[in-house]
Amino acid sequence: MRELCHSGRANVFVLAFMSICQAGLCPALSAQEPLKSDKPPLAKQLESMLRAVVEDIPGLPRVLLIGDSISMGYAQPVRELLKGKANIHRPSENCGPTEHGLKQLDEWLGDGKWDLIHFNFGLHDLKYLDDKGRYVGPENGKQVAPLPDYEHNLRELVTRLKKTGAKLVWCATTPVPEGSQGRVKGAEVEYNLVAEKIMKENGVAINDLHALAQEHQDQIQLPRNVHFTEDGYKKLAEQVVASIQAQLGK
Repeated sequence: MRELCHSGRANVFVLAFMSICQAGLCPALSAQEPLKSDKPPLAKQLESMLRAVVEDIPGLPRVLLIGDSISMGYAQPVRELLKGKANIHRPSENCGPTEHGLKQLDEWLGDGKWDLIHFNFGLHDLKYLDDKGRYVGPENGKQVAPLPDYEHNLRELVTRLKKTGAKLVWCATTPVPEGSQGRVKGAEVEYNLVAEKIMKENGVAINDLHALAQEHQDQIQLPRNVHFTEDGYKKLAEQVVASIQAQLGK
């Protein structure tokens, strides 16, 4: 699997990622629109980092992060916090909605053994797109995965992930604020309830990142945007690390 390098470029990654999301320069990574061909330099730099190979340190547990651009934002801080304690990997793409996850899961899992998989799907399932794939309001488009479809897909994903034998941690979808393009404020609440039900039925641990983000929303989340500030991603990373360590400790 091709991954983001574990190196001194961590700060470069975070700054590049934040610049792209705040400036709206890389729509695909900011979960706002499909990727365009005329990619700006920062977007190309970030993509290059994501495709760099991470070399595992023998003897350390292997952890896979699966998620959208929110997980892309906290992945490197998580890697830094767990340096020397765990090998942290994530797919070299935005994992998108559950339907995409079902198609790509085997590739993301690869042939290696995973000790723990921390995963999330939601922000791309609840969004609305028009017939050209553009982000629109509910009145002008269709939801990517209405709740029944989301539940069906997520159940299938959990079934397949359990077969890996890895410890599983579900990460609750973070808040959708007022004014987020293509999304309705608070829509994630119902999706999280569906996900919580599935995880409890399957004995999957839950990292309630939604509660953390909501508690500090005014301080760590960008206005009218599902993304976070640099400090926000670091705060999310701290809880992700705690959830990983809690399960690995078992």
